[in-house]
Amino acid sequence: MQNLQKTISYKSKVFSTSNLVKMSILAIFSYVLMLVSFPLPIFPGFLKLDLSDVPPLIGGFALGPVAGMLIQLIKNILHFITKTSTGGVGELSNFIVGSSYVITASFIYHLKKDRTHAIVGVILGTIFMAVTGALSNTYLILPFYSNFMPIDAIVKMGTVINSRIVDVPTLVLYGITPFNIFKGAVIACITLLIYKKISPLLK
Repeated sequence: MQNLQKTISYKSKVFSTSNLVKMSILAIFSYVLMLVSFPLPIFPGFLKLDLSDVPPLIGGFALGPVAGMLIQLIKNILHFITKTSTGGVGELSNFIVGSSYVITASFIYHLKKDRTHAIVGVILGTIFMAVTGALSNTYLILPFYSNFMPIDAIVKMGTVINSRIVDVPTLVLYGITPFNIFKGAVIACITLLIYKKISPLLK
């Protein structure tokens, strides 16, 4: 009975009117950032960096892991409605990978809200995101794109950057996984730099 009361109390807090407004605002910022992406010369050209995981991570730190995940969900729904070029598969992968990062990092941070737990959280979040990204690209994204572009052509986009990329496993190992680690590190650095300045607005 006590556990049920705690669950109800937690849900009421997460889905309060104030929190829903905050999550909506963060999701819109996240969606806008998702529209601004750019390739990096050290990674295959189809991998583009954006900063759309910063608002969900800030939301996760301030409002909890569930809130961070919901911000990711709203962002990807907005992108699916307005800008998708993958029939929703890209958005699904973005949601899965981004949520794995945000949920892990914010869960660790909420164990004890200090800088040490924030740093440990984003490190573990980056690792978990890299693993999740490797699995989702191997079994979801790359097989989907192979329906529109020969898989060899996709692999060659990686070979141009790194000669060790010769097939899907090496593309994931030497291209996609390092990219996700780099992206996770960038998102972590930006969030750690600005969170304390923004967090009072989310309380």
